[in-house]
Amino acid sequence: MTLPVAIVLGVDSAIGLTVVRELGRLGVPVVAIGRSVKAIGRYSRHTARFVVRPRARDLADWLPKVIRETGAAVLLAISEGDLIALADLPEVIEGCRILTPRADRLAVVLDKTRTLEAAAAVGIAGPPSWQPLTGEDFAAKAATLPYPAILKWSDPPAMWAALDAAGLPFEKIAYATDATDLLAKLVPYDALAVWPLVQGWCGGYGFGQMLMMAGGEARLRFQHRRLREFPASGGVSTLCATVPLSDHRAQMAKSEALLRYIGWEGPAMVEYRHDPATGTYWLMEINGRFWGSLPLASQAGAQFAWEQYRAAVPEAGDAAPPLYSNRRARYAIPDAKRLVQILRAPAAVSVPGQRPPSRLRESIAFAVEYLHPRTGYYVWDWRDPMPLVGDIIRILRGQ
Repeated sequence: MTLPVAIVLGVDSAIGLTVVRELGRLGVPVVAIGRSVKAIGRYSRHTARFVVRPRARDLADWLPKVIRETGAAVLLAISEGDLIALADLPEVIEGCRILTPRADRLAVVLDKTRTLEAAAAVGIAGPPSWQPLTGEDFAAKAATLPYPAILKWSDPPAMWAALDAAGLPFEKIAYATDATDLLAKLVPYDALAVWPLVQGWCGGYGFGQMLMMAGGEARLRFQHRRLREFPASGGVSTLCATVPLSDHRAQMAKSEALLRYIGWEGPAMVEYRHDPATGTYWLMEINGRFWGSLPLASQAGAQFAWEQYRAAVPEAGDAAPPLYSNRRARYAIPDAKRLVQILRAPAAVSVPGQRPPSRLRESIAFAVEYLHPRTGYYVWDWRDPMPLVGDIIRILRGQ
């Protein structure tokens, strides 16, 4: 039996590539859409057809035509920008089910302030937070906060256009060492009268719980911990490892309750900082999309893209039993960039108030990881080697 066609919108990253591979290996014909002919998912042996998306055109102007031409039954999207655009379109276009969250639910997970409010309602703690507002005494408030403090936008997509118009860079995260440093970092945004969310530093490590929600229940669960990030001071995961589902059961129940409270449908990652010394979990955010470390889940046997497809396509059959293996996954090129950062200036990439990473220790760990028998890679796969080849050629050409 030939399964219905799936469109994967956004195959320019390792996340989109993972979705293509997962669906393709299970017999789904995949139409991959990328921003250029150099999109990494184009090179996968599991891409049945590749489409370059038109530039500077709304999805509604060209997507229905692609759906008609391919006969696609479902569409899965990768980026937040596309999720936002699709949230306002019909849930079914030309007979194709758009498997993305609706605007009202998406708004809750995109806005960290609203996310923390929902979390508090189900008993999940967040870090000490302050959202600066017009008319407040910033100096007085800054004097009461714990340091180091972290600055990040409560709703990043909502700020992209405003920051660009004001000639200000979008910074995913910044650190303030004390009240004086914090006030200085807030000044550039005075003209906008909109400021980043300020949160106190939380110890421990990055810990994520992933769930596929359908009908108010989790149909698939998975969890991992971050081992390394790029930049080294905090960013995308470059090395992560599975965590058995027998651990953190009570917190998994809370994560599921949070998504149920929001009314979430589809995949999501509930991201925490976890301090094992105190047993504390601080909610950082909800990723209401396929997350950066999706390759780890897929390689371990937790197939979120397939489960989302299967929930929408009756012909796909029943779910496979969730037998997860103990795995690690590495984003090799960003992991190498992380090491270069540390070798150049370890103090510059350390979190304020934290001990700088050791050049020697980090170099040894970087090299030894290549020998770890359970480590897979975000891009490299011996069964599907061409995406890595294409990515290396793109890098060498400086594209």
